Amino acid sequence: MIGGWKKLAALGLLGLGTAVGCHSDSPPARQPIDELHPDDTGLQSKDIVDAADKISRDLLSDPNLNASRNAWTIVVDSMQNKTTDPNNNINFDIFLQALKGNLAQKSNGRVQLIENKAEFYNLRNKELETNAGGDQFGQAGKGAAQAVSPDYSLTGTAMDLPNRATNFYQIEFKLVNLQNRTLAFDRLYQVKVAR
Repeated sequence: MIGGWKKLAALGLLGLGTAVGCHSDSPPARQPIDELHPDDTGLQSKDIVDAADKISRDLLSDPNLNASRNAWTIVVDSMQNKTTDPNNNINFDIFLQALKGNLAQKSNGRVQLIENKAEFYNLRNKELETNAGGDQFGQAGKGAAQAVSPDYSLTGTAMDLPNRATNFYQIEFKLVNLQNRTLAFDRLYQVKVAR
């Protein structure tokens, strides 16, 4: 027969083994990106998702785009940060990247995204094999595809109006016609957030 303290130790080890054996290695559930987190302040992932959804929906329903016989060739540029809040450390280009992803996914061929010129030439210079006698693999020979010049540039500007308890953000997204400097599309995403 097992003594009292041995019995207690055996039960303790059994309980520890059960607790360790039942412990799950799976990470805790994550907060969905399209929901606000009550402990956070300022802009959140929901604002990026909402802005990209709203602006891409507006652009893809634009009558001029839908009446065009050809896909609009668009280069995504960058955002201007004209916010005044000294605590603002936001890279607003994340808004354009989300919008770019939405357009690529949802345009059904009505929009052709074009790589930024500097990035394109940097990639091409890094990746294509060339020598003094020309392209040894025939990648840039006769009939090779030429770089496409975009018709439009997608850019934006972020501004804010900070107050004691809140900050109002106004984020403008515009599509500039690179042939004649006209604005083909101009929309705002506005949101007030807690500071």
